[in-house]
Amino acid sequence: MAQKSALRETAQARYPARFRARLASCAGEIEAAQALRARVFRADRGDAPDADRFDDLCRHMLIERASDGALAATFRLFSLASGAEIGRSYSAQYYALEALEGYAAPMVELGRFCVVPELSDPDVLRVAWGALARVVDEDSVEMLFGCSSFQGTEVCNYSDAFAMLRDRHLAPRRWRPRVKAPDVFRFARALRSEPDRTKALKTMPPLLRSYLTMGGWVSDHAVVDRDLNTLHVFTGLEISAIPLARARAIRAAAG
Repeated sequence: MAQKSALRETAQARYPARFRARLASCAGEIEAAQALRARVFRADRGDAPDADRFDDLCRHMLIERASDGALAATFRLFSLASGAEIGRSYSAQYYALEALEGYAAPMVELGRFCVVPELSDPDVLRVAWGALARVVDEDSVEMLFGCSSFQGTEVCNYSDAFAMLRDRHLAPRRWRPRVKAPDVFRFARALRSEPDRTKALKTMPPLLRSYLTMGGWVSDHAVVDRDLNTLHVFTGLEISAIPLARARAIRAAAG
């Protein structure tokens, strides 16, 4: 409970003045989020929005520039009452998640996180985590999960990152996802090299780095998603595992 209270405090911290977070409240705002997702995940496919059947099941978070309301980032949230519903999730298309079906507490799947491509500002991610903290508090969430994506499908570009995941961040066996997708990279088996920490952190997606610094864990394999041109790993974060020091650091950075 102490760790959860600490996370709750991050939601109460003052967000950086440059950005604010709120849930989409109409179809037009969801369409704007889908358009940004298309720029990030489907840049080579014209102007078609990135949309799927899960959008109607999710809440859509918007991170906006405070000065003019311009959309800076977005992600969607799919709430589950417990692990018994995890087969309904987006992630369940790609991972065998039977091990998590017995998880008894509320869960939220975080998906399609993306930032305006030309924007590089760490405050965006801090505001996103503050918004997530609000959801955790209001919905009594005990686990966050989702697919953390590496851009492109060339596994050699991320060998150090995958080696670090293998060595330090594999899911506990009781929760570990099994292979389901037809095209996967079993990095926990395939890699034998020692990771270069600097290269690993440089090539790892910022959202995944945040998960890991809070005690998150990943699947032992990456799915090759040619539709979105990504490699992704299933990622879980139990709220009770978040270190107090990390929660305080988020609060200090946000406020």
